[in-house]
Amino acid sequence: MAMGGGAGGGHVRGRRRARKRPLSEINVTPLVDVMLVLLIIFMISAPLLTTGVPVELPKTEASAVEANQDPVSVSIDRDGAIFVGDQGVSWENLVLRVAQEGGEGAREKPIFVRADGRAPYQAVARVMARLSSEGFTKLNLITDTSGEGN
Repeated sequence: MAMGGGAGGGHVRGRRRARKRPLSEINVTPLVDVMLVLLIIFMISAPLLTTGVPVELPKTEASAVEANQDPVSVSIDRDGAIFVGDQGVSWENLVLRVAQEGGEGAREKPIFVRADGRAPYQAVARVMARLSSEGFTKLNLITDTSGEGN
């Protein structure tokens, strides 16, 4: 009886073929890259979506206004046309549209009056006086506070 030999039914260790297992981890690097690009795009485009009427605001040295509630935006372009949000409105329907835009408690919400720097002073003064006389007390005249004077 020979003790050493290769005959027999023994296992040969260390000679197994390595099996490739499926990779069970998700590579998150491309996902993070795409999300950061989307974040940057939305951060840049979000301020452009808030105003619909292009006006060139007059430059002042006033400090920024803090708003706790969503304000109602009333814009006046260089020709004196009035807009609530981004929709044009007539002088007669101004108060009604501002009340509709503000929803419940509209008279307590802040109203941002954005007027083009070349708009007639009379148009801006009339809009602010009309809103004030109708009970809208939180009127804010929005200007460009970049500090660059004309």
